[in-house]
Amino acid sequence: MSITEVQFQAAALGDAPAEAIEGRSQWQLTWRRLRSDKVAVISVIVILLVVAFALAAPLIAAATGHGVDQAFPNTGEDAAGSPVGPGVHHFLIGTDEIGRDLLVRVAYGARISLFVGVLTTAIATVAGVSIGLIAGYFGGVVDAILARVIDAALAFPFIVLALALAAVFHPSLTIVIGVITFFSWAGISRIVRGQTLSLKEKEYIEAARSIGAGPWRIMFIDVLPNLLGPVLVLATLYIPTAVTFEATLSFLGIGIPEPAPSWGNILGEAQSFYQVAWWYVVFPAGALLITTLAFNLLGDGIRDAMDPRTERIFAGRKAARRKRGTRGKPGGGGLDLDQAIMVGEQADLSVDRPIPGGIGGSSPRASTAAGEEG
Repeated sequence: MSITEVQFQAAALGDAPAEAIEGRSQWQLTWRRLRSDKVAVISVIVILLVVAFALAAPLIAAATGHGVDQAFPNTGEDAAGSPVGPGVHHFLIGTDEIGRDLLVRVAYGARISLFVGVLTTAIATVAGVSIGLIAGYFGGVVDAILARVIDAALAFPFIVLALALAAVFHPSLTIVIGVITFFSWAGISRIVRGQTLSLKEKEYIEAARSIGAGPWRIMFIDVLPNLLGPVLVLATLYIPTAVTFEATLSFLGIGIPEPAPSWGNILGEAQSFYQVAWWYVVFPAGALLITTLAFNLLGDGIRDAMDPRTERIFAGRKAARRKRGTRGKPGGGGLDLDQAIMVGEQADLSVDRPIPGGIGGSSPRASTAAGEEG
């Protein structure tokens, strides 16, 4: 872009009528940045497809005519008693060790994995935020006791607890939810506690105390809304952790018991067949990988969208792409990423600056004309 074109655009901005600048909340800015993140958008689409796949499990079973626990020893196994491959005898992705339709079992396994992941994350988030708020706000002896409880929960080996509970009460969905929740709330609580320790020293908290606001009102009305951003990011990242946690317990035989399908226990059953039935491992493992990866990428996207510096980086990248497109043209030059980020910072700062030539100002064209007349 030549200097003349820049001057022309600046003059057009200066001559344009002044418009009111509409304020946007933090959540509106976050949503705007998140929509411009292609990876986050693709992750949301993938998650919705996985949820739809899980919800449609009964429809898949009805369409194929194969029940979730229904075995087909004649058509679902070959002459050697091994699972049949994808596409054989109308089994779209093959069968398992006793001739059950693997597609139906993976779909029903998605229901259990997503249910465990979302439920345990919700319970752990509520418990972690509550305990972290109380520990961080009250401090003193309360903080010391709760902080030691948090450290003990983080240090305790989850496999040992799961083995002990499974030996006493037998493996069940309730044991899985309890173990995952117990080891999830402590991490959230520690982060919320640290944020609360910082927020309670802010001026607006002192102002709330000065007008007689009680501690519980301050915690849940003044402090908690400022923690929703970090908590949302943590919850998004804890869902794939819980899904992997459940799959690990089920793989070891101390999670979801048979015959209920779970991605973990399907992989546990496939250990003896991975050399002769690749589909038995690939499809449940692929479903687990895609789901956890999509949630992790979405969590990273939300975290970046809530960072104000991301707006400048996005603007810089767009400027870099525009300049890259002018390469090869006469007078076209390229920008490196550092220069692009500087351009983005200038574009971001210009939102809060008054436009030259607006009220009480003059455009560059007018200034030039005045200089010539002088």
